[in-house]
Amino acid sequence: MGFAMLHRVCLTAFLLSLLPTQLFLPAASAQRNPDDTLAPRADRPEISVSAHDVAGAAIATAGSVKLYRDGMLADDTALSRGHAFFGSLPFGSYTVEIDANGYKSTQRELNISVAMRYEVDATLQRDSAPDANFGVPAKPVLAPKAKEALDKGLKALSKNKLSEAEKQLNEAANLAPGHPDVLYAQGVLLLEQKNFGQAQSVLEKASQMDPTNARAFSSLGMAFVNEGKYDQAIAPLEKSAQLDAAAWEPQWMLGESYYRLQQYDQALKASQLAWTQSNGKAPQVELLLAKALTAAGKYEDAAQTLRDFLKRYSDRPEAPTAKRYLDRLTSDGKIHPN
Repeated sequence: MGFAMLHRVCLTAFLLSLLPTQLFLPAASAQRNPDDTLAPRADRPEISVSAHDVAGAAIATAGSVKLYRDGMLADDTALSRGHAFFGSLPFGSYTVEIDANGYKSTQRELNISVAMRYEVDATLQRDSAPDANFGVPAKPVLAPKAKEALDKGLKALSKNKLSEAEKQLNEAANLAPGHPDVLYAQGVLLLEQKNFGQAQSVLEKASQMDPTNARAFSSLGMAFVNEGKYDQAIAPLEKSAQLDAAAWEPQWMLGESYYRLQQYDQALKASQLAWTQSNGKAPQVELLLAKALTAAGKYEDAAQTLRDFLKRYSDRPEAPTAKRYLDRLTSDGKIHPN
């Protein structure tokens, strides 16, 4: 099912989201004043982001906008009076993720193929459940030295420099023992080191201390999946999906877990949702969807899914697997050959 690839892609995106903006943005990418970007440009694509509330007013609270290209963080900037801007972009498929204090995060998908300015207009909904975390203690603030060590550890981890990451995260843990962000980062490091049992223990502590961290729950589910404990993976993955309804990775792992547990209706539902939310960025999800459709007896739908996959991704490493699935449906008499 390509979970090694999922493991790498998901963890990279998770890690990058925790790192401070200045670690990744060149000096020239500092936040621009929206009023300075009105002149059109035609040499390279641009994205202009406007975020407002349901009444139409620009978002005034602090926030950030992350720009992902093919699932990897490409740029990151702050909201300024509800606006953000990205310029000189290469062509490709992008996800714009908008976060603001007091509002639910939202995402927009863009396929950039023309040198023009793309306008992203997003209406943010107020967090309608402020009491959901009633009784949960506020996350402690990291002291400057501990934060510096954590940031260095995350940066090293995102570059797969595991020894350096371990050194820095151990330093952060010494300075801030039990901090949920440090525990989460240590859990991710253990996943990268394939110490899934230890990762499970650490991520359980991280998710208990910060029950709002969707990624901690998703990583915990990933630890269970990598151990083959699919039944135990369900609860944290469902919690992650509840906390971040726009994320496709938990739904993918849920679909795989349900499939392995032979709960095919749930597997089909989760894989369909993962495929929709991934917007075609994770072809492996489509293979899971085809398997779930087959298990649910929807053979023609499964075959069409595989044919579509082969048309779009004939050069992908997964293409021979898709072809084998399709041939098996034909040889078993489940479908009529085209």
